[in-house]
Formats: sequence, C-alpha cells, structure tokens
Amino acid sequence: MPPLMTLCAITLDCDDPLALAAFYQQATGLEPHPRSDADFAGLNGADGLFIGFQRVEDYRAPRWPDQTVPQQFHLDFAVENLDEAEARLLELGAGRPDNQPNEDRWRVLTDPAGHPFCLVKR
Repeated sequence: MPPLMTLCAITLDCDDPLALAAFYQQATGLEPHPRSDADFAGLNGADGLFIGFQRVEDYRAPRWPDQTVPQQFHLDFAVENLDEAEARLLELGAGRPDNQPNEDRWRVLTDPAGHPFCLVKR
C-alpha cells in the first residue's frame, strides 16, 4: 500500500518573511518562489520540497532550549484526495480545527499532541 501522504512543505512563522527567505536562500541555494511577498515568502527545492515563511502578528522568536516560546512551524503533506485523507487521519486520532481558511485547496488538522499540519492537493 502506498503512503497516505508525502511531506511537501515546511512553513515557519516569522516577522519578516522576505528577509528570512533571503537568509535561507543564501544558505541553501534554493530558488525563491515567484509569488513571494511581505506576508508569505517561499523557496522551492529541486526535489519538490517547499519551505515557506509566514508573517505572524506580534511574532515572538523561540528561545532555544527554553520552551517559554516554543518553536513555530507546521508541516504540509500532499495527498491525492483531501476528503479521503482527512477522514483517514481523523480515524487515526487527528483533530480538525473549526478555522479552515481555504478548505477547497487545503485542510488544517492537528496531530494528537495539538501540532497543526496541512493537507494539500497533490
């Protein structure tokens, strides 16, 4: 049986998406996403992995290793069918927050520990 989902993106919260994308672009050589802007910027990997940087109001940087402000990111997984994948993951123990900003294109779920992740159409 093929895997239910494939990791396709990692998104980090920050206060300046373009600046953080520029840092990682210089560090990794990944290509900037052409639709990057001040609210959401991204980098494309040759293997299909996308790294995103999203602006968050009143962003507070993590203080490693202190967890007073924990790390902020979420994983995106590509799936063939949003409805089927969501149903299966809910069976496995995922949660479904009420806030679904664009459920025709992606679904926000939470893992059993409460960490958010997204399902996106492959």
